[in-house]
Amino acid sequence: MNNFYGYVRVSTLDQNVERQLIELIKWGVLEKNIYCDKLSGKDFNRPQYQKLKRKLKEGDVLVVKSLDRLGRNYEDIQQEWRDIVKITKADIVIIDMPILDTRTNKDLIGTLISDIVLQLLSYVAQAERESIRQRQAEGIAIAKAQGKHLGRYPSPLPEEFFPVYEKWQNREYSLRSASEVLGITISQFRTMIKKHEKALDHLT
Repeated sequence: MNNFYGYVRVSTLDQNVERQLIELIKWGVLEKNIYCDKLSGKDFNRPQYQKLKRKLKEGDVLVVKSLDRLGRNYEDIQQEWRDIVKITKADIVIIDMPILDTRTNKDLIGTLISDIVLQLLSYVAQAERESIRQRQAEGIAIAKAQGKHLGRYPSPLPEEFFPVYEKWQNREYSLRSASEVLGITISQFRTMIKKHEKALDHLT
């Protein structure tokens, strides 16, 4: 009997996974078959992901809400995808991107299109992560040049916060929609905003 497994990932311990869980359960994955890591997506050295990968067998289906929940490293995403689909011969479904459903479009053209989309989205995920890291490094460099000390937050802001914050500033997201995208409450999002803007104040 083939099994459906779900994978959920957030970057920090205080982030909420509820939104991803709801989507996976709604899709049809049993809660007992959902694995969750609260770690960065920079690589695949995550305990629950590795445990899930060992469970997968031919014909099983791995369901993830979005590609960046799987990972944010371009080459690693490509390699993991090949391992699961080509070697284990399990299938992968990305809920937010229906074309990335290896159960369908198995002909040559369909496979080619899926591969192109996967490569593009993997690149975007890594580029976004590197952009966030660059902005953080530039901020630290400016602070050091000005002789200012940046204290560490008890829990660092997750990498996903920054692009959502920018969209909120540009009025593309409301407080509610921004917090829903991050899978947190409005109150938690307000707290993150205060932390971020306090850090920016130190740089001016």
